[in-house]
Amino acid sequence: MSTTTTTDRGVAERAMGIGLRGLNWLAGSDLLDRIRLRKGVERALFQGTKGGFRTATAAGRTFKAAQSLGKPARQPRSKSKGLFDVTPDDEQAMFQEAGRAFAADQVRPAAKDADDARKTPPEILAQATELGVAMLGVPAELGGVMEGGAATTAALIGEALAHGDMGIAYAALAPGAVATAIGLWGSAEQEATYLPAFTGEDVPAAALAILEPRPLFDPLKPAAKAKRDGGDWVLDGAKSLIARASECEIFLVAADAEGVGPALFVVESKAKGLSIEDEPAMGLRPAATGRLILEGARVPATAILGEGKRADYVECVNRARIAWASLSVGTAQAVLDYVIPYVNDRQAFGEPISNRQGVAFTVSDIGIESNGMRLVTYRAAARADQGVDFAREAAIARRLCAQKGMKIGSDGVQLLGGHGFVKEHPVERWYRDLRSAGVMEGALLV
Repeated sequence: MSTTTTTDRGVAERAMGIGLRGLNWLAGSDLLDRIRLRKGVERALFQGTKGGFRTATAAGRTFKAAQSLGKPARQPRSKSKGLFDVTPDDEQAMFQEAGRAFAADQVRPAAKDADDARKTPPEILAQATELGVAMLGVPAELGGVMEGGAATTAALIGEALAHGDMGIAYAALAPGAVATAIGLWGSAEQEATYLPAFTGEDVPAAALAILEPRPLFDPLKPAAKAKRDGGDWVLDGAKSLIARASECEIFLVAADAEGVGPALFVVESKAKGLSIEDEPAMGLRPAATGRLILEGARVPATAILGEGKRADYVECVNRARIAWASLSVGTAQAVLDYVIPYVNDRQAFGEPISNRQGVAFTVSDIGIESNGMRLVTYRAAARADQGVDFAREAAIARRLCAQKGMKIGSDGVQLLGGHGFVKEHPVERWYRDLRSAGVMEGALLV
């Protein structure tokens, strides 16, 4: 963001604050009743307060095609081995070990402060970029690092990073979701325009925006609308719980497109009609979640991702569910790794509390269920890599990780007793984060 833009925004926000304070003072005086203007001023105060918490989107860079592609580049599919094998290959094992080391050395120590501040330190995001998390889904032809197996690799890295902290993992992995989606379904022009930015050092903040702020949300029936207007699309709606929303330069927005059905649109932050509202959540706090508001946002006809096929959109939803399952697996493992030494060290009535059957059985259940979550997640990711139908496997992974993940979080808090309720121990944070698997739609992608 330029200095000029930052300064202008600061001046505007200060002016808005002064205006709202003036209206508040006026509403509290009896002068309005004497001159019969109270209703009008109260209406103005309400509208000013309602709009005052919105901010402009980030001043994004200009994206231009770096080369001309004859046809879209795609990652090759993995070949089936005929058997279900969860052993990572050498390349995947390298990424997994790098992710584990990064999570242990950098992510875990920064997690508490990041949760309190609702912000992931920039240096953590920069180091995650150096790991290559933003380019896993970019075809090798365009500078990507994977020749295949990207979904499984992404699941392994998501699990590893979430073992450090799920909220930081969300913030770090979110841009890669946009790159992966464009690499999977984008047109040749879209790939050439946007993907080079995700393979460099200055990776743009980006978001896959599917979830909407309404109860019983169905990702296959988004309330956001995209209508044709001449040669453009005009988008209206709201998207919820977007990681680093105020920093994003690119949004991949799900909308019900006129004459097409649910589809994804590439929307740059500099498009008119976009605004951001802060949206703090129970968990995932280091991701600095926000809400994207689209009010007559106009994008060109070429903004629809690829050909706008329904099958591509459904696959996107399923791949996102696998991604959230992988983060749940990593966080569940973090709970298990924390409670085992705790219950062995904690003394009650002259012996470790792990000697009590109720405690020992609960810890065993956490281990059993976390392994089950891991297996179904790996299976779904492996089938996605092979190009075979994986909708059933993604649904099972989502259901199991949402249900069992929440129970693991709750059991972790319970095992620590009073210590589980205070922020001195991380289990209360993991409990809050594990509830996200049953709530989030989109945002991440394998």
